[in-house]
Amino acid sequence: MLRTRTLLSSARSFRRTPSLLSTGQRWLTTSRATAANAAWRNKASLAALGTAAVAFAVYNAKEVYCDAISDDKQRRTEGPINDTDPMRLRMEAFVKGLQNRIVNDIEQIDGKQFTRTAWERAEGGEGITCVLQDGNVFEKAGVGISIVYGQLPKAAVEQMRHNRGKDISADGPVPFFAAGISLVIHPHNPNAPTVHLNYRYFEIENPDGTPKMWWFGGGSDLTPSYLFEEDAIHFHQVLKDGCDKYDKKYYGQFKQWCDKYFFIKHRGEARGLGGIFFDDLDDKPADEIFNFIKEMGNRFSLSYIPIVKKRMNMKFTPEMKEWQQIRRGRYVEFNLVWDRGTKFGLETPGARIEAILMSLPLTSRWEYMKEVEEGSREQDLEEVLKNPRDWIPLD
Repeated sequence: MLRTRTLLSSARSFRRTPSLLSTGQRWLTTSRATAANAAWRNKASLAALGTAAVAFAVYNAKEVYCDAISDDKQRRTEGPINDTDPMRLRMEAFVKGLQNRIVNDIEQIDGKQFTRTAWERAEGGEGITCVLQDGNVFEKAGVGISIVYGQLPKAAVEQMRHNRGKDISADGPVPFFAAGISLVIHPHNPNAPTVHLNYRYFEIENPDGTPKMWWFGGGSDLTPSYLFEEDAIHFHQVLKDGCDKYDKKYYGQFKQWCDKYFFIKHRGEARGLGGIFFDDLDDKPADEIFNFIKEMGNRFSLSYIPIVKKRMNMKFTPEMKEWQQIRRGRYVEFNLVWDRGTKFGLETPGARIEAILMSLPLTSRWEYMKEVEEGSREQDLEEVLKNPRDWIPLD
């Protein structure tokens, strides 16, 4: 059972014509209302989708062409979404269902309930942010989804063409849709690792709402404070088994991409033990990649829950807790200094900062010139962070 708080898009209902929708929006809470420029609000919503989530999507349209919004709203009233529906509706239904399943799994372990914050956008879209903190097992756990409709301005289109190789015309409005789920879980016990997951879908639409161009992105990775090789092997094996169902090359490619992305350059070490990471995935039919996304998302509990159950009640010392807090500090450093999605969101006026910083641990620690003892477990971890391993054969 989730405690729910809702942020509505307007204090009163709004009306729209069949094809055009005003971009005005207000975020409302029980204590105050805040207003932000629509161009930047759309940018912020996209940033909340995750690490590589459309960091180019600056929104500055006077009006939103919303045939897709109207069509999707009508379709939702007609019954359950199925395989014949547009991919955007299928991805939306999947991330909502996955969020509920993961939240339920975490609540079963912790015994404490998540707090849910639901929000809506007048321009089109919605989101749900679920957070548990100061739990019995988990110091902090956040599971969020975002569903966003909007338009890309010319500058964003040009950036996509030059930086991502997308063949998109900048003549006239460029409608888009984005949907994703993102989570980060930080346990209390330093023997239990932090985990991160993100899966997302992005499409650029024709004026009639049909997809003109689309791609998927995402991944999952493990960040322990103490090294248990069997945990790393289990986590990577579950991911590889899922990847191998769809392409034998996926795991090796995405594992290397993950090692490269989640690297703290100023420390010369990885954030954690890796996993998989990918973006711009469109090399197969959309249905096939969507099935791959579902496979990997549904493998989260299998990859992580057994590890937590094994480690959450292990004994630990105050010194181990201090080391965990130092490692949490490194997690913070990566997210605030190197993570593209987080940096993008923090630079966005009117952004929902609480959602953007959902991934940060509740507590962390920095010690000046911290050194670990030779032959210690702390040194064992540092060694694999500075020299990432292949935990299972890459084939």
